[in-house]
Amino acid sequence: MTISAKDVARHREETGAGMMYAKKALEEAGGDVAKAKEILRQKGEAKAAKRASRSTSEGLIYSYIHTTGKLGVLLELQCETDFVARNEQFRELAQKIAMHIAASDPQFVDDASVSVADRERAQMEYQTEALNSGKPESVVAKIVEGKMNKWFSEVVLLKQPFVMDEEKTVESLINDAIVTMGENIRVTRFARFNIEGGMSSCEAAPLTETDEE
Repeated sequence: MTISAKDVARHREETGAGMMYAKKALEEAGGDVAKAKEILRQKGEAKAAKRASRSTSEGLIYSYIHTTGKLGVLLELQCETDFVARNEQFRELAQKIAMHIAASDPQFVDDASVSVADRERAQMEYQTEALNSGKPESVVAKIVEGKMNKWFSEVVLLKQPFVMDEEKTVESLINDAIVTMGENIRVTRFARFNIEGGMSSCEAAPLTETDEE
């Protein structure tokens, strides 16, 4: 079927994808917008995975202060080149992530930055809770697994539903940007300041030597 320029423009506006990516997804989906979005998401995840090992030595430090003046975030967002770091789209991405951090108060950047002690503490809590509720041991493991997945989605930045569009996670937001900008992008650390609740800071797990190859 023929995909009109108007359809492509609307799809680009909704997804933030480049023109060629948006058009190809719509063509592949036969004009079905929902299906085209899913195609873009899957391709974005695949491309992001391929770029995940590429070194990020450029980027910016972005600061966000809430209108109340009582809540603020400092975010380090890295990319591969200074060209992308100076791109307005990259700055807009940093703003969105910083605003999300201010609203959602994540405790960790990514799965790998969650300490063994924190994992074990949460797992033990959910296991004890399931056993004390009288659940048979045969289903306790599945219950704990489900609760751990939910816990990660609540405390890990990349796993949290994005506050401006809860149909996607922060990780998928970044993956979309990786596809659009053509470079690896990483949240490496952030600090969240709150007059009422003090300060918390998080740092991503470093890339291993194997990852950087």
